[in-house]
Parts: sequence; C-alpha cells; structure tokens
Amino acid sequence: MKSRKIIHAFLIFLGVVFSGKIISQNSTEVDLTKPWTLQQCIEFAQLNNLQIKQSELNVQLSQVNLLQSKGNTLPSINGNISHSYNFGRTIDPFTNSFASDKVVSDNFSVSGSIVLFSGFQNLNSILENNYNYLASKYDLEKMRNDISLNIATIYLQILFNDELLAIAQSQVDITKQQVSRVQKLIDAGSLPKSNLYDIQAQLALEELNVVNAQNQLDLAYLNLQQMLDLKSPLKIIKPDINIPSNDALSLSVSQIYLTALTAMPEIKSSEYKLMSAQKGYKVAKGGYYPRLMLSGSYGTGYSGASKQLSGLPTFSGFSPNGDVTSAGDTVYTPNFNYNYITTPFSDQIDQNLNKSIGLNLSIPIFNRFSTYSNVKRAKISQLNAELSLDLAKNQLEKSIQQAYADAVAALKKYNATLKAVEAIEESFKYTEQKFNVNAITSFDYNDAKNKLIKSKSDLLQSKFDYIFKLKILDFYQGKQLTL
Repeated sequence: MKSRKIIHAFLIFLGVVFSGKIISQNSTEVDLTKPWTLQQCIEFAQLNNLQIKQSELNVQLSQVNLLQSKGNTLPSINGNISHSYNFGRTIDPFTNSFASDKVVSDNFSVSGSIVLFSGFQNLNSILENNYNYLASKYDLEKMRNDISLNIATIYLQILFNDELLAIAQSQVDITKQQVSRVQKLIDAGSLPKSNLYDIQAQLALEELNVVNAQNQLDLAYLNLQQMLDLKSPLKIIKPDINIPSNDALSLSVSQIYLTALTAMPEIKSSEYKLMSAQKGYKVAKGGYYPRLMLSGSYGTGYSGASKQLSGLPTFSGFSPNGDVTSAGDTVYTPNFNYNYITTPFSDQIDQNLNKSIGLNLSIPIFNRFSTYSNVKRAKISQLNAELSLDLAKNQLEKSIQQAYADAVAALKKYNATLKAVEAIEESFKYTEQKFNVNAITSFDYNDAKNKLIKSKSDLLQSKFDYIFKLKILDFYQGKQLTL
C-alpha cells in the first residue's frame, strides 16, 4: 500500500512538471500580451503558415526524387531464400535425377545488376531532378515573399485605420467643446437655440465616423489574425512612419527590373524549370539508344534427394546375370548391398555452389511509338517552359512599371493633398474665428469643418498609399519588408 502511494505521488509530480513545461512552451511560442512588430508577424507566418508548410513538403519531395535518381546509377543487390516441398515425380535441381518421393529443397542466392549504359538517361535524370529541386526551393521562397507582402499590406492597413480613428476622435472632441460653448451662448441669450441643433447634428455625424473607423480597424486586425492563423486577437506596435525623401524614386524602371531579375525567386524558379525540361528532353531521347546491363549471382542450395554412400558395401551372394560361357556354363555375378543416406546440409552447401556473370544488351527496334511520343512530349514541355520563363519576365517588368507609376502618382497626390490640407486648415481657422463672433452660421462652420476632415483623411490615405507603393519597389529589389 505504501509503495502504491509513492508511485501515485511520483506520477502526479511528473504530470505537474510536464504540464508546466507545455504551458511555458506555448506561452513562449505565441505571446499575445505584447504588441507585435511587422517583423514578428512575418517571422511567425514563415514558421506556421499552412501554405508555406505545403511548399516545404514539395521541396522535401523533390529532394527525395533527386536522391532516387542518384540511386538509379548504383547496382541493385538482392538476397533470395526459398524452402520448398516437391511431391510426385520431378527432377531434382541439384542431383539432376528423377525423384518420386517427397523432396525438401532449399535455395540461397545473392544476385545483383547494374546498368552500364542507357543513353545517358541516368545522368540526365539526376540533372533534371536537381533542377526541379532548386526550382521547388525558389517556389518556397516566392510563397514566403507573397505571405510577407500580404502581411505588410494588412499591417499598413491597420496603421492607416488607427490614424483615421484618431482623426475622427479628435474631431469629436473639438465638436463637443463647440457644443458646450454654443450652449453657454444660448443660455446667455446671445444665440438662438437652432444653432445648438446644428452643432449636435454635426457631433452625431462625427461620432458615427468614429464608430465606422473603429469597425474598420477591428476588421483589419481580424484580417491579420486570420492571416496568421491565430485563435486570439493581437495588437501591433505603431512605429513612427515618415514620408521618405524623393531619392526613393531615384532608380529607373530598367534599373529596378535588372535587379529584380536576380532577386525575384519566381524568375529563378522558371529558369531552373526550363533547365529541367531541357534535361527531360535528353532523358526521353535516351530511349532510342541500346541498354547494356551487367548482372551476376552467387548461390547454393540443399536437396533432400541428394544421397551419398554410408560405410562399406556388404556381400549378399551370387546371382546369374543371364550370360553363359562358351562351354555352356552359367555366369554368376556377386551381389553387394549399399547403404545410402541424405547428403548432410553442410556438405551440400559447399558442393552446390554456383556463380554466374553476364552482360545483357537490349536494342530498341519497335516499341509502338512509345519512345517517339515521350520525346515529343518532352520537347513540348521544353517549349512550354521557355514560354513560361518569358511570361514570368514580362509579368515582372509590367508589375515594376505599374508599381513605379503608382509610386510617382501617389507622391504627386500626397504633395497636392498636403498643400490642400494646409490651405484648408488656414481657411478653417478663419471660419472658426468668424463663427466664434457669430459672423457666420453653424451650417457654414460645419461645412468648413467637414472639408477639413475629408482633406485630412485624403492626406492620410495618400501617405500610406505612397509608403506602400515604395515598399513594393523595395520588395522587387530584394529588400527586407520593414517599417
């Protein structure tokens, strides 16, 4: 009883220890109590995204195919063991004599073969699978880039919505002050009560803008949470984002394109897929060549029908053999009894050793157009890979041209919006002063304020749009996505 209690206490102790380790490991893997940076979001996605994991499995599969193609150049060696019973009249394989009784036999052999020549198919298969393996690695890198770019897009969307919410909230605070001021003027009899209704309507509209901005921010956070496959919501760090200098667009489209040709994994993947298709074409053409194979075997066996003499023969008398002498006398022959036993297993293993070696040359003459069709398919695949590479380059160049044009347009829009905001702010200050001395109506004041809010929203949108377009250009140059 005491030993059972000790064991039970020990098991509880192990459960507490291991459960504590699991909890601590989970807490270090995903810490949602602190806000995440863009780099942390990207790193987490690189380790946990399901699409990336599928691409990693494709890389492993390509690596296995490469290993198999290398193994095809090595000899194949097989060991064979058989144990059989023969009933009825049969030829014993080791004594080469007829046996009518039950015969037990065993066979042991080792055989091997190696392809000496097959039209260089094995060598070209190794190169083909090696290029496929390299292409799959670049496909994985492209998948990682796409996920990182999507996360950066959502991250910037969160920052934009957060600043938009701050602008909306600040306008609500200003309007609340105006409501309080108008109420005091109405109480003093300086303004009619209708002015209060206009300001309160403006306040309700701005509070609605706050709700809409908060909803957009929550949706952006939800998009990021779903992109990272998290079960719980998270917060992000809000860095200070400044507009880069005009030097960010100092490179031309052609310069960025030349850099992207060496940096973008989809181009590298298409190049290796083309090289793989070229080797696949050579593999198919190798089917026209003769195939030379070297084979050999080494074996032995045991048979229950194999007999050997045991001891000396014993004399059992004479018997006529059917012959007679010239004198007419019968000829007698002595008879002996022989005792046979089954040859021992160890003796038969040595006696029945057999070895063989041979060359086998197979010359293709007609195979129902199989090789011809394989060559044609391989050639079409090669041409298709060439077109895929050209398409990838054309698409990359068009994307860079579009991204560059978008960045230039976004910068122009930002500069124009910035000037508009500065002008509208000055105009609003003047309008606010006139409203404070009752020189204009609340309708004119609200109209000026709405214009100011819209201009600030446009400025914020153009700012983040320009920053995102620049990040796209940095991405095509192989730069890390950071804020």
